[in-house]
Amino acid sequence: MDTAIVTDAITPATARPAEPAVSPGGRHFAWIDLRSVAPHLVDAVTEAALHQRVDGIVSDSATRLATLPPTVRRILAADPSGPDIPAGVADLVLWDADAAPEGAAQAAVQLVVSDAPSLTRACELVRQAPWTVLTFTDPTKIPLEIVIAAAGDSGGRIVTAVEDLTDAEIVRLVLEHGSDGLLLRPLGVDDVARVQRLVNPQAAAVDLVTLVVDRIEHVGLGDRACIDTCSLLESDEGCLIGSFATGFFLSCSETHPLPYMPTRPFRWNAGAVHSYVLVPGDRTRYVTELAAGAPILAVRSDGSAREVRVGRVKIERRPLLSISAVTPGGAVVNVVTQDDWHVRLLGPGGVVHNVTELRPGDRLLGHVPTASRHVGLPIAEFCVER
Repeated sequence: MDTAIVTDAITPATARPAEPAVSPGGRHFAWIDLRSVAPHLVDAVTEAALHQRVDGIVSDSATRLATLPPTVRRILAADPSGPDIPAGVADLVLWDADAAPEGAAQAAVQLVVSDAPSLTRACELVRQAPWTVLTFTDPTKIPLEIVIAAAGDSGGRIVTAVEDLTDAEIVRLVLEHGSDGLLLRPLGVDDVARVQRLVNPQAAAVDLVTLVVDRIEHVGLGDRACIDTCSLLESDEGCLIGSFATGFFLSCSETHPLPYMPTRPFRWNAGAVHSYVLVPGDRTRYVTELAAGAPILAVRSDGSAREVRVGRVKIERRPLLSISAVTPGGAVVNVVTQDDWHVRLLGPGGVVHNVTELRPGDRLLGHVPTASRHVGLPIAEFCVER
């Protein structure tokens, strides 16, 4: 790929924003590159990009870009030997470096980073240009890390070409900040929706209710699981776990002091091995189905949630405690935990309750789904759990 230039908008300034933009709801954005999309898929991919409200569409067809609505940034890959670009067809123009119009050199740049000299040049450009479009030839993400660090607070935006959605997910997370933009050449229509969800994820939230403790019983020896995650957890963050798919209790991370051992701020002492755990996508999994790398929801006492990854599930035989509670609708739900003081559940306001000190009438936080479950998926069917 040759070094190229992206010029500023050639349409009137009032028509579209010329400055770098961010997709609504987040600081990352996606550009869809139509140039290598199979001809029979171009129309469908374009419609998907518009429907998903991606930030930009890259094409070498001025005719195609001219038909696009103002809801998307139109980026024209210009042919230096082609005809003049008609006014109003594009918001950004992609030029080869040696064909850039007079005065466009400082607008933005695109280059391939393949060695130390090109990496040095990239680090200079990201501090000078409002748009820098980069393609990295090596699989390591260290060059991108260096470029992101070099950009600092310069205000320019880095757009990185990605090979596929797996690469896109990694690029988005490099140095926590990630590349501002992802340039994807989709293989199909589904890739458009998936990359847009990646750069503009919806804020996760879980409806929490107050559960009132009804009964506590020592039930003897059994197997319980600890869920160790690949993330450091907050003091009011837990996983939702329960014996029934009709009700979950908000467990507490081991972030609070213990008298005889250090805290484990990555862990939930979750519950007995038969327990359901809430995971992303409004699904449940048995705690015994979780393994290293599996996603799980970390939920805070205000209901906000995030996806974290399991690092390990540790199953050991311990005395168990059965805790039953009543939901606001009058249903009885249950959780079975390890019978020990250091195991905790969360109450309203993030109040921490040691399970061995619970009494009938105590208030805990929980989640009450509206549907039964079949193989972890919500389903409207008759189901009784007790």
